[in-house]
Amino acid sequence: MSGRTFGGGTAVLVLEDGRVFRGIPFGAVGQTLGEAVFSTGMTGYQETLTDPSYHRQIVVATAPQIGNTGWNHEDNESVGPTGDHAESKIWVAGFIVRDPSRRVSSWRATGSLQDELERQNIVGLAGIDTRALVRHLRTRGSMRAGIFSGDALAWKGDDLDIDVLLDRVKSQPSMLGADLAGEVSTTSGYVVEPTDGEARFTVAAIDLGIKTNTPRMFAQRGIRVHVLPSTATLHDILDLKADGVFLSNGPGDPATADGAVHLTKEVLGQGLPLFGICFGNQILGRALGLGTYKMKFGHRGINIPVVEHETGRIAITAQNHGFALEGEAGQDFDTPFGRAVVSHTCANDGAVEGVKLLDGRAFSVQYHPEAAAGPHDAAYLFDRFTRMLEGEKN
Repeated sequence: MSGRTFGGGTAVLVLEDGRVFRGIPFGAVGQTLGEAVFSTGMTGYQETLTDPSYHRQIVVATAPQIGNTGWNHEDNESVGPTGDHAESKIWVAGFIVRDPSRRVSSWRATGSLQDELERQNIVGLAGIDTRALVRHLRTRGSMRAGIFSGDALAWKGDDLDIDVLLDRVKSQPSMLGADLAGEVSTTSGYVVEPTDGEARFTVAAIDLGIKTNTPRMFAQRGIRVHVLPSTATLHDILDLKADGVFLSNGPGDPATADGAVHLTKEVLGQGLPLFGICFGNQILGRALGLGTYKMKFGHRGINIPVVEHETGRIAITAQNHGFALEGEAGQDFDTPFGRAVVSHTCANDGAVEGVKLLDGRAFSVQYHPEAAAGPHDAAYLFDRFTRMLEGEKN
């Protein structure tokens, strides 16, 4: 498509602290509420928009132009509640960009980003100084926000009634204390078979907001993946005769995920190999006795450096989290399941990026080794887990 114009009329972003940004509508017209966060990825906006971890968040793209590669049917990072790719959806609450591309330039595109946002009724905003917005969020922290356009705008004469819009923003719950994993999890479970040949192992993946590419990465290594609801029990896992357990990424405050923490403790008690990423890292950390906290503005993007302290290796990683585990680089501590260590930290700010049991039965990382979207530096972690399964079987 070419020559497409965007907007028409006024759209505004209202932040919880009263800051207002005025632009034009992008995507659907109306009202949306969520937590305003920013992502530093220059590519991969489709993977970002369809990542369940962004549920209830209004995402600001720091890259100045978004939409060049349009939209396609292959790159979505979510599936329906039964694993049906046709039921994939955009999970973000809203999308904010500076300059939407007016031309789609990709042979893989089946449509434009604007059209897909409209189709899925995702309210967005364009034409604002996103640099100023991101600097504000870095200074003040992620906060509740709302995008308003069309009939959702409130007027006082010829002027916008910001007080009315601000009241709507403040009426929504905070992300602190939000229990969201159950809202994005599969309802009935589904199975992803190995890419080639017979299954070497079976893994039970607890869906706390799992991304599509994660089971695919396991399948490429000859692993059958049973994706289970967030409410799965140890009995469900043992019934599958699973060789190992995976804890997925997902949205919300990990301090609310008591059910997943309890299940993790049961899995560790059984001695099953366990691997977690992102939200799963926080769940394993809690099961091992660590606390969590809400970060000022979090880590979101595909260019975040992480140090693995045992090897000194630095990986450039994809991340999306607003909460983190308490701890320091190299910290080792006692747990009911043996000694554990903080295995990874962020090179930028020292945030905990991974924990593991020293006996090798369980490990997790805060970032996304499935690399969708993002660099492939951390794909070796799937091989590490596969070797754990091989060692357990032998």
